[in-house]
Amino acid sequence: MKVVAITACHTGIAHCYMAADRLIEAAQVLSIQIKVETQGAMGIENKISQREFDEADHILLATEITPSESDRYEGKNLTIVSVQDALNNPIALLKKFK
Repeated sequence: MKVVAITACHTGIAHCYMAADRLIEAAQVLSIQIKVETQGAMGIENKISQREFDEADHILLATEITPSESDRYEGKNLTIVSVQDALNNPIALLKKFK
């Protein structure tokens, strides 16, 4: 299973990066292939390509803001949660995709 995720928050200093780390850790526990793009104070990091969006089984947005370059996943089936949900319940979030 392939999941791509974007984490983004208002200040982009800590929470989006912490959420990304938690999602990656949870994916390893669940044997899910994941790539997480962060959109924080440093801009877009670990950018997800259009091909990766197209090949993903699931797209997760853990965000408090509208992520940049949202046209890359327009028309796709998305799950949108808060950054706090990704921080506090990453395994439960990803289990929904199995």
